[in-house]
Amino acid sequence: MEIDYPVAIDRLGRTARTGGDEHIRDLIEQFLFTNPQERINRPDFGAGLLAMVFEPNSSERAAALELRVQSGLVQWLGDLIEVRRVDVQAEEASLRVVVEYVTRRTGQPSSETFERGRA
Repeated sequence: MEIDYPVAIDRLGRTARTGGDEHIRDLIEQFLFTNPQERINRPDFGAGLLAMVFEPNSSERAAALELRVQSGLVQWLGDLIEVRRVDVQAEEASLRVVVEYVTRRTGQPSSETFERGRA
């Protein structure tokens, strides 16, 4: 069991915990929405997608983001998952990322969608 993300308190007043597939999903979400240079001992960690919500949309930008996300996930989570496909869609004031992967421990394929918009 690992600490749940985002960090929360469970019904017993303890730090909420999660395990298995949910923990891997949490790790992917952390990578996607952490800005590079945000982590002291891992300055290269993070795709910085929150900042991209405010950038102009284009097919070139989406392709660059797909490459950034795919290579970063392989670098930082490659021991846990095999990334099969990354799809980034920017629509008006929102950004949607679909990550298809296989969990190495179980061989279980998964597809997760992450979305953020301007607040």
